[in-house]
Amino acid sequence: MPDAQTLAAGLLMAGAGVAGVLGALHLVFTYNGERFEPRDAVLAEAMRQVSPRISRQTTMWRAARGFHASHSLGVLLFTTVWIYLAGWQLSFLRGAPFLLILGQIVLLTYLLLARLYWFSIPLRGITLASLLYAAGWLALTQAG
Repeated sequence: MPDAQTLAAGLLMAGAGVAGVLGALHLVFTYNGERFEPRDAVLAEAMRQVSPRISRQTTMWRAARGFHASHSLGVLLFTTVWIYLAGWQLSFLRGAPFLLILGQIVLLTYLLLARLYWFSIPLRGITLASLLYAAGWLALTQAG
C-alpha cells in the first residue's frame, strides 16, 4: 500500500491526466476527421462563408476551429502544470492552498460547462477528473 503522499500525488496526477486525455483527443478531433463538423452540409458550408459580426477577417468555421484548439491547449496546460506540481513539487503544492483550490475550481468549471453545453463523454470524464483531484487533495491534507 502506498503512503499517503504517494497516494495523494497519484490521485492529483490522475485527475489532471484524465482532463489531459480529453484535451488531447479534443485537439486531435479538431484537425482530424469530421467529428466537429455539422451534420447539415448546408450549415457547414455557410459556416465556411459567413463572418461573425465582430470581424470580417475570419469565418464562423475558422473561429470555431480556433476556439476548439485554444480550449484544448488550455486543458493541456492545466494538465502539464498540475502533473508537474503533484509529481515533482508536492511539498510546494501542499503549502499553496490557493493552487489546490484553483485546480479544483478549474475542474468544476469544466464540469459545469460539460453539464450545460457538451455531451455525456466529456461530462463523465470531467466528473472522474474532478473526483480524482478532490480525493488527491483530501489525501494530501491527511498526509500531514
